[in-house]
This record gives sequence, C-alpha cells and structure tokens, in this order.
Amino acid sequence: MKYSIAIDGPAGAGKSTIAKALAEKLGYIYVDTGAMYRAMGLYFLRLGIAGEDQAAISEFCKNVRVEIVYQEGIQQVFLNGENVTAFLREETVGRMASSISVYPEVRLKLVELQREIAEKENVIMDGRDIGTYVLPNADLKIYLTASAEARANRRYQELKEKGIESQFEVIKQDMEERDARDKNREFAPLRQAEDAVLVDTSDMTVEEVINSILAII
Repeated sequence: MKYSIAIDGPAGAGKSTIAKALAEKLGYIYVDTGAMYRAMGLYFLRLGIAGEDQAAISEFCKNVRVEIVYQEGIQQVFLNGENVTAFLREETVGRMASSISVYPEVRLKLVELQREIAEKENVIMDGRDIGTYVLPNADLKIYLTASAEARANRRYQELKEKGIESQFEVIKQDMEERDARDKNREFAPLRQAEDAVLVDTSDMTVEEVINSILAII
C-alpha cells in the first residue's frame, strides 16, 4: 500500500523546500508539480504564445510531454526530451505558469501523470490543488501558508543570494496577483481542503516547519 502526502498553498509559502526535505527524511518520491507547470510555461514562452491565448494553448497542449526523472537522487524536469531544470526558476516562467494553469487543458494534461506516479510510489506532492483535486484521497493533507510580506521577502532574499537584481514591492505585488489568479480560477482553484492541516510558516524556520509536519505524520 502506497502512502501519499499532499502539500498545498500559495506561491512562496515554502512548499517545495519543505516537501523536498520531508521526502528525503522519509525516503519518499518528491513530485514537484510546480516545476511541471513551469515546464509547460517555458514551452509556451518558447513558442511565443501569449498566456491569454487559450485556443492556441489548448491546441499545443497536445504536443507537449513533461517528465520528472531522478538522476543520482536529484529531480530533473524534462520538456519534450530536453532537461529544462535550469530554466524553471526564472520569474517570467513563473508568471506564465500561473497564467496557463487556469486552463483545464493544461491541468488535465499534467494531472494524469501525477496520479500515475502516486499509484506506484510513496509520494509527497506539492502544488495548489493536490489535496482538493489531484490526490483527493491522500493519506495526509497539509495547507502551507504565510503572509504575502513573508513570502515576498523570502523570494527577494533567494534572488539576492543568486546575485539577481529585484525589487521587493514588485515581487510582493506579483505574489498577490498570483494568489488572486490561483484562488479565483474556475477549474480546481487554490483552497484549503476540509481535511487538511493548516501550517502558517510566516514566523517559522524551515527546520521548525519540517519538525511540525513530521510530528503530524
């Protein structure tokens, strides 16, 4: 019997960081759904298709393949056979991923693969609608959140450490706009599942968050 943990929450709440650490401690497969959507976003950016062009996005969805492969224990994301992991954290890719994720055609394309992985492996999966839509029968659901201020500051510091110039207010505004899109989309919007445990990370260290979720598990 396979065990599945769903971690949902808004952009910048620390879902990926926490999920990766938990997967390593538990020996589970970490399925980074956000990276899969970013790969799709990169695909449409390269094609020059606008985020609001649903007709073109629906059409070109038929020709895309996104895969998650573990090489020496490290997750790699492949887009139509190309390893695109290095490109996925760019802000333009993140914005495009958020824009196209509102379309059912995009989500359904990826959900099928995500469910297949969960049937075969013990998984930790993070995203916006894992507990509510992708894995509604997950053994444990966590809703990880933090204030927009805290989330924007984390992203700002992350970019600063990488030597990337950015503005805190611009990042915060982008976070708030992304939250609004994720919560208000018609298909599988971001919301806390009724049976999910709420964990607010605004004033917690990464280690404190990990330990609190391990206690819940």
